[in-house]
Amino acid sequence: QGQLVESGGGLVQAGGSLRLSCAATERSFSNFVVGWFRKAPGKEREFVARIMRGGISPSYGASVEGRFTISRDDAKNTAYLQMNGLKPEDTAVYYCAVRSVFSENWPVWGQGTQVTVSS
Repeated sequence: QGQLVESGGGLVQAGGSLRLSCAATERSFSNFVVGWFRKAPGKEREFVARIMRGGISPSYGASVEGRFTISRDDAKNTAYLQMNGLKPEDTAVYYCAVRSVFSENWPVWGQGTQVTVSS
């Protein structure tokens, strides 16, 4: 099913912005739903956002709604997560994943990228 590679993480001050990228090696990337998740130390993995095929119907977790925007460029086999108004509680490793539109399981994951927000 190919590989996913996240990039764009880093250290930013509270209130700042970052844009994460998720590059896929799978040529049929456009057929998959793309999701972003995050995992902070001592916490459960948390759903951040997902976007359907064709870039429609974005959905967000309650904690990021209104601050984060998910998008995709299927011509580049890449998805993005624009993060604005970052808060210290957004600090986590961020992962992208893909799944079939016919399943709720996420079988393919990237290696993650660290986002650290200082207060």
